[in-house]
Amino acid sequence: MGIVVQNIWRAKVWGCLLKIILFSGLFQVGTLGSGRQRPWIWPGGEPASSWLAGTEGEENPPSVTSGGGNNEVLFMSLDLASFKSVRTFAAAFLRSEPRLDILINNAGVRTGSRSSDGFNLAFQVNHLSHFLLTHLLLERMKQCAPSRVVVVASSAHQRGKIDFQNIHKPVDGQLAGIQSYSNSKLANMLYTRELANRLEGTNVTCYAVHPGLVNTELFRHTLIWLKPLFLPICWLFLRDTTNGAQTSIYCATQEGIEKYSGRYFANCWLRDPKPHARDDALAKKLWEVSERMVGLAN
Repeated sequence: MGIVVQNIWRAKVWGCLLKIILFSGLFQVGTLGSGRQRPWIWPGGEPASSWLAGTEGEENPPSVTSGGGNNEVLFMSLDLASFKSVRTFAAAFLRSEPRLDILINNAGVRTGSRSSDGFNLAFQVNHLSHFLLTHLLLERMKQCAPSRVVVVASSAHQRGKIDFQNIHKPVDGQLAGIQSYSNSKLANMLYTRELANRLEGTNVTCYAVHPGLVNTELFRHTLIWLKPLFLPICWLFLRDTTNGAQTSIYCATQEGIEKYSGRYFANCWLRDPKPHARDDALAKKLWEVSERMVGLAN
């Protein structure tokens, strides 16, 4: 299904050390620039990279390093709708890269249709596969700590619900798909809290972020007859991908926020999410259920 692409790039972050950053996304990866946009600038004044977004099924996206001043950008294809693909990707990454300093779990979809593994697509792509990917890469991150995990959540978590009997089941229709997306974003929030608890003392920290309403291909599942009305509204009123990436960049690079591991950021500010997104007992149970679903439970 070619849900996302993964990009790895090397940049000077936190002084002059060489850092390896892994970023998941489809259209969103175009944030780093495509000749029409300025590249991200990391602390220290070094461009992280500048490259074009990949497209579904595209193995070698064109001009992946154009315009950013950094030629050390690697592209790897990954289907987050397949746990087998996640495991294959993680194994290939660990063979090729000696370290991982920053993992940004950014990719997402807004449809509740069936994944190749039989799960609700939004729940698998947005939560379960990132849960598995992070687990498979976490030991490498501990070895090169201090390191960070950034989970791109959403204010949509406010409308989310965790129903363990149904959250993983595919659904039909636009409204049900939107609810599935909100449920997956609540799962992102709870996962980040529990991950922070389990990472205490490792010097690996994690953060959940709300990027704002961003004009990305997340809306590609909008009904065809709505697109002529909806897409101009997105272009006029939603953030572009450069602005939408700022909170993720902040949580990936800002010094001094380590004490806020597990917390939620929006517009580069610490925020308090809704109470049901701060339920530690629910977060622990979600972790255990997620382990079973992705095949990690003993």
